[in-house]
Amino acid sequence: MATPLTRSLGLARSLRAPCTAQTLKRNFSVSSPALARRTKTVLEETMSEDDIMTLVTEQDSVQDSPALGHRMLQHYRKVLHYLRVIEHEMPKLVAYRQPFVPPFSTETPIIVRSIDYQGEEHPATAKRVIVVAVDSLPLSDKHAVHKIKLLAGPRWSPNPPKDAGICKQDRWGEGFIKISCDTFQVPEMNLKWASDALDRLIKEANTEAKAYSDVPLDVRHVYAKIRKAKKGDHLRAHRPLRPVSVADFPEEWLPRSAPVPL
Repeated sequence: MATPLTRSLGLARSLRAPCTAQTLKRNFSVSSPALARRTKTVLEETMSEDDIMTLVTEQDSVQDSPALGHRMLQHYRKVLHYLRVIEHEMPKLVAYRQPFVPPFSTETPIIVRSIDYQGEEHPATAKRVIVVAVDSLPLSDKHAVHKIKLLAGPRWSPNPPKDAGICKQDRWGEGFIKISCDTFQVPEMNLKWASDALDRLIKEANTEAKAYSDVPLDVRHVYAKIRKAKKGDHLRAHRPLRPVSVADFPEEWLPRSAPVPL
């Protein structure tokens, strides 16, 4: 038999249950219950089945396709054009086929190197680098060859630069000179400056070259590059060139010692 106390407790539980469920629902959704319920679409409310069938079956008054369709058609036309070229025009190029012969430094003494980023703007695209073998330059004698090495300084190296594109079968000879320029914004101006610098070197090397025949060649930049690479050539037993010492300088340059008193 239910007492007044138990009836009161049961009434309290029944009153609290909806509040708890509503609180849990509010925690998972911040929308209003009136806005959260499902509503009918516009077609379901305003159009009947006959209207929908009429809308589907009737012809559109617009006879042209949208802009995206025209772009797709233009792309397909372009692809078909190149397919026709490959099918009909490419076989005609067989008549102009020639065997590839690697160029040598005797045929193309000056090698021009540039960098391209496929149309993207970059400061390095204006830079031009020229590499030339000393044996290919119009020098008068061996004294002029020695003088142009002195004038080139660190721009001269006994071996060809790795990025010069020189054939491996070419002999090193008297070494190579590398001149680069990126001062100007126009690539042709940088190439012209490097070419003029090479012309000035050749002209100066052929002028009174014998007067500098006793000056030793400075190869510290060659040793620095070898030490930086750390491929075993920096060891003393594998050095390609002998380091410069006091014995390489002329005797006239050495300081004279004071006479020893008797």
